[in-house]
Amino acid sequence: MSLPAPSPDALAASQALQQQIAADVARHDGVLSFASFMETALYAPRLGYYTGGAAKLGKDGDFTTAPEMSPLFGAALARVAADIIAQSAPNILEFGAGTGKLARDVLTELASMGVAVERYAIVELSGELRARQQEALRDFPQVVWLDGFPDAFDGVVLGNEVLDAMPVHLVTKTADGWREQCVTVADGRFDYVAAEPAPGLLEQVARQIPDHDTLPEGYVTELHGTACGFMGTLGALLARGRGAAILLDYGFPAHEFYHPDRSAGTLMCHYRHHAHPDPFFLPGLQDITAHVDFTAMALAAQDAGAEVLAYMNQATFLLGAGIGDLLLRTDPADTKAYLPQSNAVHKLLSPAEMGELFKVLVVGKDVALPPVLMASDRAYRL
Repeated sequence: MSLPAPSPDALAASQALQQQIAADVARHDGVLSFASFMETALYAPRLGYYTGGAAKLGKDGDFTTAPEMSPLFGAALARVAADIIAQSAPNILEFGAGTGKLARDVLTELASMGVAVERYAIVELSGELRARQQEALRDFPQVVWLDGFPDAFDGVVLGNEVLDAMPVHLVTKTADGWREQCVTVADGRFDYVAAEPAPGLLEQVARQIPDHDTLPEGYVTELHGTACGFMGTLGALLARGRGAAILLDYGFPAHEFYHPDRSAGTLMCHYRHHAHPDPFFLPGLQDITAHVDFTAMALAAQDAGAEVLAYMNQATFLLGAGIGDLLLRTDPADTKAYLPQSNAVHKLLSPAEMGELFKVLVVGKDVALPPVLMASDRAYRL
């Protein structure tokens, strides 16, 4: 691969993290689960991708998310949030708030609608991003930061591109059945090695992968145990209260995720706006993600007591939320102001960009979504 070279300090940090991971491999008799590797690469204190100090988002980071493209994304979410707040409570809980732009845009739009949010809580693991959020949201006194799930909650939960960054197990189909794709150290480098599956992993294969017995040898894919655990905790939180969670991410329902043609899985890395498939490249300096199995996410929330309220692609959701009307707040005749917003909305909606690949899952309890959204519900595809 031809990728930008890191600074000397960044390289030194990555090398320190590689030494830490290599020590973990040695402590596990030379075989470490990929989920453990990914968790350390992303979240190790001070050295992990999300816990280190480097910029993650925007032109100086590694990737760009929907809130960074246009304030209309957050404004559209705010319209749906207002409807849920009217049925529950004036509280919002956001996981992984990025630069804080989504929170700012949502709060700004809700204020313009006359909806007062009493508390906007953010759960953020990245110290660098939390600092950026605190600067971006300094004029919103209702914003607070949490280190984890609250004990109780009523209102709206937001999660934009949160599930894809949770550690996954890798499994591969062999002549002897399913094996776990683990991490080892060979000739001083990280590499994959097939191993006996960890306890419970085969049961997860049977539960999560349709037609798992008929998939071809050599098939590699991901299991989303951490994300399922997150959704179970979220589902239980919502089941004890009143409200809904809106989760936006790239992914598929199970029958598409585990299609025979998707034989190499969905694991992807992002470094300086370059996408590539090698998770062992400069650990700690690049994002590592996997597409989301939305069927597994919906079932985990449902099993914990929440209801699956809706599932659809991002384009359908944003259109139903009124992003077209929001765009027309800017006069099309004012091309200098209108065209950048129009181009951003096109990226959010286009099937060739984010409109189809990104999906929206809504789970909750004792609330209903607006009829314009429910008319486009595709939860039956889960």
